[in-house]
Amino acid sequence: MKSLSLKNLERSFSMKSLNAKAPGSGVSFFLALACAFSLQMPLMASAQQGMVKGLPDFTELVEQVGPSVVNIRTLEKVRAQPQNGGGMDDETQDLLRRFFGIPIPNVPNTPNTPNAPRQAPRQGRTPVPEESQPRGVGSGFVLTSDGFIMTNAHVVDGADEVLVTLTDKREFKAKLIGADKRTDVAVVKIQATGLPAVKVGDVSRLKVGEWVMAIGSPFGLDNSVTAGIVSAKQRDTGDYLPFIQTDVAINPGNSGGPLINMRGEVIGINSQIYSRSGGFMGISFAIPMDEAMRVSEQLRSNGRVTRGRIGVQIEPVTKELAESIGLGKAQGALINRIEPGAPADKAGLEAGDVILKIDGKQIEKSADLPRLVGNTKPGTKSTLTVFRRGATKEMSIVIAELEPEKVAKRSSEIEEKPKASASAQGLGLVVTELTDAQKTELKIKGGVRVESVQEQAAKAGLREGDVILAVGNHEVTQMKEFEAAVAKIDKNAAVSVLFRRGELTRFALIRPIR
Repeated sequence: MKSLSLKNLERSFSMKSLNAKAPGSGVSFFLALACAFSLQMPLMASAQQGMVKGLPDFTELVEQVGPSVVNIRTLEKVRAQPQNGGGMDDETQDLLRRFFGIPIPNVPNTPNTPNAPRQAPRQGRTPVPEESQPRGVGSGFVLTSDGFIMTNAHVVDGADEVLVTLTDKREFKAKLIGADKRTDVAVVKIQATGLPAVKVGDVSRLKVGEWVMAIGSPFGLDNSVTAGIVSAKQRDTGDYLPFIQTDVAINPGNSGGPLINMRGEVIGINSQIYSRSGGFMGISFAIPMDEAMRVSEQLRSNGRVTRGRIGVQIEPVTKELAESIGLGKAQGALINRIEPGAPADKAGLEAGDVILKIDGKQIEKSADLPRLVGNTKPGTKSTLTVFRRGATKEMSIVIAELEPEKVAKRSSEIEEKPKASASAQGLGLVVTELTDAQKTELKIKGGVRVESVQEQAAKAGLREGDVILAVGNHEVTQMKEFEAAVAKIDKNAAVSVLFRRGELTRFALIRPIR
């Protein structure tokens, strides 16, 4: 039935009631008007109920999950630079001029010193302290009530300090348990108990079009809530992750925060956005929580993630190729190269084979293979279903370990590093021998690697990973020479240390502990 609009009713009223001449015509009109409204009101109420039902209320979800979301700030230790000397104090500069005849590097306003910052005028000969400067802001969420927190690896990558702030404004210094750059998952730990942990949802139940919500700290604005829907699942943007695509507003600072379904469960970690401007453009990606949990369990147990490999290079199987070789359906991963001596080589696989299954798990597209193999424990004997020259066959293969990536070590691993001698400790240093591989990589004959720094060495600007080449004008190629050089220095005087950092070689002046 066609509904009568209020505008038409008003027009009808003005024309009929005011111009009515017949007796009773006004009464008849008002009766008609009342009937029209009685018919219209149920339709309006029904429409309003439909709108309310279609738009979810996120208030309860925010109250439920909000206390589990944390703000993460990272700090980087940077030594303040004096005006003259590019990071060296006056005594070091005088030492270089007087004894070595070496020009002072990194002096502002001189050639080969790009973007040299302006510094405050020199105020005496006081040593320049090391300062902690803000490095970045991200988000995270409480994984367990005893203080384990999950975030993105890129949020904590390269940070010297990680600070976690809870919704009740308590702030903690966090320890990095482990980070996995391949999946962009990291776990940190704070010393707290009784924290509100999140509920982890079942990603397999997630549907495209489902409402989801994100909580995080975009641009440093703590506990900001945004919402949207799931745009796609299994979106291929990486080797090891089928991302969840959403249209939830995600911006810098949201990284590491939770993606939450309408049941209050975390089903993803907000990690990436597609953007041409640096800001949100309607496409964001989240790491599926089932993948993140597998990674976090290994990080908490071992501090790193181990993955399997079989040593093949693959490409997608197109529809045309599938038809031409008799496969019929475009599926699997086509091998175009096999690494000599790798598990695939030993198992008898050949270039041109199409891997259809691993341990019975279907490989719909080529990107599935590295994920499935990567999630297989190294040393496992697996079965591959392979299509070769018109026939399907099964082959056994032993999964090898993928070369681990270089990641930040856990605090427990740092504590287990070898101790330095009393003399080295007096300089605030813990050093170890360089391996042959490290010498080859750095293209140097020798030296000792700085494993950790304290007090005086830190103030002088030395960092973990630096390679000491000389102490007090004595060349150092190994630990024995380092110990001998340290033993000869005057314990009451500053000592010059020549060190290598990356491609640059510099001097630092260390004042021993008295």
